[in-house]
Amino acid sequence: MIARHEWAALGRVNAMVNHWDRPGWTTSTRAYYWMITFPGAAALIQRAQQCQQALRPLVFDDIPEDGLHLTLGRIGPSTEISLAQLDSLIASVQVAVSSFSLQAVPLTASRGAIRFSVAPWTPLIDLRIMLAKAGASVSLPLRKPTSGFRPHIGISYCNRLVPADSVRDVVRPLRALETAETEVRQVHIVELRREPSAYRWEVVRTLDLPTAPLRRNEGTPAGQARDGLHAFEHGDHRRLP
Repeated sequence: MIARHEWAALGRVNAMVNHWDRPGWTTSTRAYYWMITFPGAAALIQRAQQCQQALRPLVFDDIPEDGLHLTLGRIGPSTEISLAQLDSLIASVQVAVSSFSLQAVPLTASRGAIRFSVAPWTPLIDLRIMLAKAGASVSLPLRKPTSGFRPHIGISYCNRLVPADSVRDVVRPLRALETAETEVRQVHIVELRREPSAYRWEVVRTLDLPTAPLRRNEGTPAGQARDGLHAFEHGDHRRLP
């Protein structure tokens, strides 16, 4: 259902835009982010490379295998945040999410990138709420609310103005490919930078997720977020928290 909504949203886009045309980002910009990375995720990497090969006629900027990621949220500029503050942030996390399987479901696109939809959203939303709560407790709140969180894994960035119809035509047959699955066992704080036609990062801190299932409380904010996810999956976007 998530993938269907995201494909329908792309159908309402007339043109894709240059992903790199972002005010405030320069080659000297450095910022800390919470991020999931995928080193050694063979199935995901293979599927991404298969799609990138088919997307070559678009001449977009492909994301290399060591650049595949899922962004959970921006912490802040590295020039304004000390490593001691990051240590406090890690220490404040009350781990309430265990490791989980993540599926890269049909290919789609946003206005600036071609990407995999992902499923399930529930552990990702729970994870983001957990990290946001920790950030708020040490005065490092995430830049955007969880209600606007749309998890995805990008594979290619649009580098110019392009009619969306031409992108949809190339992406459409790739949506029939089988799902690629990977395990999420860690989340990282990274220092992100932008290089020509690519994002690169250094891992600064790592948070391990436990392997044993943790008890969930549907009355918590995470449970409320899952209610919002159910609403999104069934087309009622107004109920998103």
